[in-house]
Amino acid sequence: MRGVRNGAKLYVVDPRQTSTARWADGWLGLDVGSDIALANAVGREILAAGLENREFVTRATDGFEEYRLAVEPYTLEYAEKTTGVPASLIRELAVAYASAPKAELCWTLGITEHHNAVDNVRALINLALLCGHVGRYGSGLNPLRGQNNVQGGGDMGAIPNKFPGGQDAEDPASLAKFEAAWNVTLPRKSGWHLSDMFAAMERSELDTLYVIGENPAQSEADQQHANELLRGLKHLIVQDIFLTKTGELAEVVFPASAGWCESEGTVTSSERRVQRCRKALEPPGEARDDIVIMCELARRLGYEWPNYTPEQVWNECRSLSPWHAGMSYARLDELDGIPWPCYDEQHPGERFLHARLWENPVGGPRAPFAAVAHDPPVEALDDEYPLRLTTGRRLDAFNTGVQSGGYRSPMRRGERLDISPQDARSHGLREGDRARVSSRRGSVVVPIHIDNGLRPGLVFTTFHYNDEVATNLLTIDATDPQSGTAEFKACAVRVEPL
Repeated sequence: MRGVRNGAKLYVVDPRQTSTARWADGWLGLDVGSDIALANAVGREILAAGLENREFVTRATDGFEEYRLAVEPYTLEYAEKTTGVPASLIRELAVAYASAPKAELCWTLGITEHHNAVDNVRALINLALLCGHVGRYGSGLNPLRGQNNVQGGGDMGAIPNKFPGGQDAEDPASLAKFEAAWNVTLPRKSGWHLSDMFAAMERSELDTLYVIGENPAQSEADQQHANELLRGLKHLIVQDIFLTKTGELAEVVFPASAGWCESEGTVTSSERRVQRCRKALEPPGEARDDIVIMCELARRLGYEWPNYTPEQVWNECRSLSPWHAGMSYARLDELDGIPWPCYDEQHPGERFLHARLWENPVGGPRAPFAAVAHDPPVEALDDEYPLRLTTGRRLDAFNTGVQSGGYRSPMRRGERLDISPQDARSHGLREGDRARVSSRRGSVVVPIHIDNGLRPGLVFTTFHYNDEVATNLLTIDATDPQSGTAEFKACAVRVEPL
């Protein structure tokens, strides 16, 4: 908001007219699942107006001609019909973005919680490459994280195809380095992501699950089916600071410490800034630090692990991850955090990424365009299920409510289904009425809230109040084959007054 007040232009692309959209120069209220059609139309308009950064495209990118041909069918007329966004507003956004001396594209789960999540992101990357809005201070691509240290979890290797520091888990050099450090033989193929794990449970190839800081019993799409698979496991172990619904299904629960106040360590923000986290309180009761639990478990499994300190664990990470090599605890304290990559103890950390694309010749590989096509939501609307349900979060709560549901907030009103005034009238609903919302997978009962920021045909709710409204009984488990993300943002429902 400070940038807007200082004269920056803000365009918001969102099916809902959110509070952020009300600050914007333009709100592009697109139909759910039409992101690629919109992005491709913006790219086509930039090319038609001759506003692309041709010098950057020629020198620093690959695949431009394939991209140009791919976006050619996405005329303003086609995009308006497909997305619901007026052609004039699409043109305005294209000109503003391409003409800006600096520009950022920011997105959240509205882009990634679709069956074509990776292609949605690639469509945005294409726009940044087309205009040269990457690799410079104040320009770039910024996936905004929904919770603290999501970035740090991925950076530490909590994803199935990467070692700490973004190193490829199938790269022979990376494998050799980590095998030497850990004195083990590692698998030659990447592991399963979460959706793969549930598919493996269904095939009876996975019968034991160790869940740390996650609540899949309530966070997975098609919740009834997900819970059936969790109950069918031979062994379920949960490590968490709360007894979650997943924990209630487990045969073993390890009570862990709250990382923000009961543990030493580091966290990483969306801007890649690694910061120290300091212990202020002892964990209550039998709760223990995650590292203590891991070390004790290793000893029970026959490995003589000492009680490593957080700093010792961090220094091992620094010895293996070039991104973090220069980030000693002392430097993190002195500089109040350092952005990665930070290659040695004299390096200040990179303020932004991909500056190499502006070198001549380009340092390293060129950045590739990706020709992607519009692919609507898996579940089409019909006479039986005529409304599009999209899900998300509200400002005062986290995902399934585990971390935020235990305290009161003046902003909290309980779960509700947001519906447009037009749909409320056509369904005979008034503010506060209770209604049954049904999809092809299940039904929930929820109070109605009439929201002027919703267009007809769209309804919205969250996962925050699972004990009251188990929203994921409705959602579809159609997943993106590349990222494994389920299509939480789009399913077909009907709404019936009670």
